Amino acid sequence: MAALPDLLLDLDRAGSVPLLRQLYLELRRAILAGVLPPGARLPATRALALQLGVARNTVVAAYDQLLAEGFIEGRTGAGSYVSRDLPEGLEARPAPPVAAPLPAPIPNMAQPGTAPFNTGRTAWDERTARIWRQLTLRRVQTPDPAMLGYGDPQGARPLREAIAAYLGAARAVRCTPEQVVVTSGAQQAIGLVLRVLLRAGDAAWLEDPAYPAVRAALADAGARIIPVPVDGQGMVVGAGVSAAPEARLAYVTPSSQYPLGVTLSMARRMELLAWARGAGGWVIEDDYDSEFRYAGRPLASLQGVDEAGRVIYIGTFSKVLFPGLRLGYAVLPPELLQPVLAARLLADWHPATLQEGVVTDFLAEGHFAPHLRRMRQHYRAARDTLVEALTRECGDALEVEAPEQGMKLIARLAPGLADTEIAAAAAARGVIARAVSPMYLAAPPVQALMLGFTGHEPGALRWAAKTLAACLR
Repeated sequence: MAALPDLLLDLDRAGSVPLLRQLYLELRRAILAGVLPPGARLPATRALALQLGVARNTVVAAYDQLLAEGFIEGRTGAGSYVSRDLPEGLEARPAPPVAAPLPAPIPNMAQPGTAPFNTGRTAWDERTARIWRQLTLRRVQTPDPAMLGYGDPQGARPLREAIAAYLGAARAVRCTPEQVVVTSGAQQAIGLVLRVLLRAGDAAWLEDPAYPAVRAALADAGARIIPVPVDGQGMVVGAGVSAAPEARLAYVTPSSQYPLGVTLSMARRMELLAWARGAGGWVIEDDYDSEFRYAGRPLASLQGVDEAGRVIYIGTFSKVLFPGLRLGYAVLPPELLQPVLAARLLADWHPATLQEGVVTDFLAEGHFAPHLRRMRQHYRAARDTLVEALTRECGDALEVEAPEQGMKLIARLAPGLADTEIAAAAAARGVIARAVSPMYLAAPPVQALMLGFTGHEPGALRWAAKTLAACLR
């Protein structure tokens, strides 16, 4: 009986993976690669144990695992053989390739850490912290039996009811709880929708500049990305129609364009909806931070003025509560609900039930609106502190304007300064100032820095402004 090639059974005796696991994986790999074709006889357990210098029980256990999974079959008195019932052509498959190196991190995405001017950070006051502790403790002390089991892939109905009620009152979103799907953050909601709607090569409009994570998600979905420029009124819809009238979808941030912060005008909104209705396209409305408006009332959601049911509304609790909560939601047209839920089942099955319960109570018991009012005041003060500090410290090197909405501001650089170089110099000094120019796809890039002001103390903002000024000099 021929011995198996040593190459296929390269056991690392000094490694952390048990020898049993290593042997099982090596044998399985040999079968999948066709080195051990269907019907091939495996060495006797005692002989293989001697050859490898391992305990016979290790070989027996590896064979038992392969037998249980259907890779091999035992014949009484004749030994063990590679199963003849494996799918046709399996033996012709090449061995799994060596994993390619991970791609470089996508630039300008939210990062962990407390350094100013990191974006996406939130603040809590003592009142919110106390309420959150009480609600969590109550849920843990008297748990709903359903909380301890698998949840609804669509999200718990009480939470969906609370979300639908809030969106109807605050954002003029027209929906029922049956249209709401609770997700693990807005990014998952966007990813699920793209998985359902896009086929490789489908055209998709994307704001230029754009949120890098969505750009990466579209590329991962195989979309043909159509950059659509942004001006003072938001996405230039006519440019998208000229470039790709047949596009499958358009991604927009109408309430506060990411990263520039401009609002999509009502005329452009009507133009976008007319395109979607006429072309049968879909619109993904990412309403990521509309709750924080510091002057006047925001325009109603795009979804709220859509009569044809072509808008998919995406929201998140990451900005209004805290990113670590990992709860977002999508409001779907009815025909997309089941396909998205089917895709959700292949991802993480359902949201975290404990977190769902606490957020439900926070919304239903009236704590959410007062929290938002306090945070608006807090963030407005932080915004004003940062604008004042940048104006004083940086002078003509930066053009700064206080945004009317959102959690960040855009500081445009004076001619001759490169935002990527300034961002790198600031990072070396412990300040996160995100360069805007890499967020552009085709339009001439603006040299600017994106600076988050929420979740940072006034002293930290002033220190960071002074550090940034030193980098500019």
